[in-house]
Amino acid sequence: MSLIEVKDIRKVYRVDDEKIVALGRINIMIEQGEICCILGTSGSGKSTLLNIMAGLEKPSKGKVVIAGANVTSFSERQWARFRQQNIGFVFQSYNLMPTQTAIENVAMPLMFKGVNKRRRTKEAVHMLKAVGLGSRMMHKPTQMSGGQQQRVGIARAFVAKPKIVFADEPTGNLDSKTSRDVMEIMVGMAKRYHETLIIVTHDINIAQYADRIINLHDGSIVSDGPNQSILSFADKAEPVSAAANG
Repeated sequence: MSLIEVKDIRKVYRVDDEKIVALGRINIMIEQGEICCILGTSGSGKSTLLNIMAGLEKPSKGKVVIAGANVTSFSERQWARFRQQNIGFVFQSYNLMPTQTAIENVAMPLMFKGVNKRRRTKEAVHMLKAVGLGSRMMHKPTQMSGGQQQRVGIARAFVAKPKIVFADEPTGNLDSKTSRDVMEIMVGMAKRYHETLIIVTHDINIAQYADRIINLHDGSIVSDGPNQSILSFADKAEPVSAAANG
């Protein structure tokens, strides 16, 4: 059984008397540990698809099954609990708590899971070192560059060892060099822990980090196939980038 099954998903928005089809009968199966990119231009439906898979939007028709559970039928409370246990997020705008340090931001998912303070601090420190921020752990977001903030976001997404990490335009606010560093770290984390990573992007260069690319256009899948990732992790024991200050 696949980890994620998207079955006949359709999403229609109504604006006055007009019906706008954002997604039209999407079917996808994603395996545990797969690095999958959903690629498309603005308006292609890629973010809508991610939001439906993550329970942030309801489909008009169809269902999403994750780890055997029909999550489309979940209540908001059930979804909140499911996300805490199974899902991590990396956002384009970082979404860090501005008054909290890097350690406190990264430790937050563990707090929601009931992990005691000593252990969650230890895990947060470990993850921040893994993303090259060992010297920035007590810094707040306003004291860090965009690349450093996104590294904190990646550490936060992976700290609780979720089954799935959704990354929505994770390099959208970064320059090309920092984007490469961030992608190497994020994909490296997913490979290391055998976690499913779903990346949504409009950038073909970012898509090349994935093992599979699903191309959306006007709410439909126009291609779906394997990709030879530009990264090789055979000789990497730790997904750590040397550019810690990027």
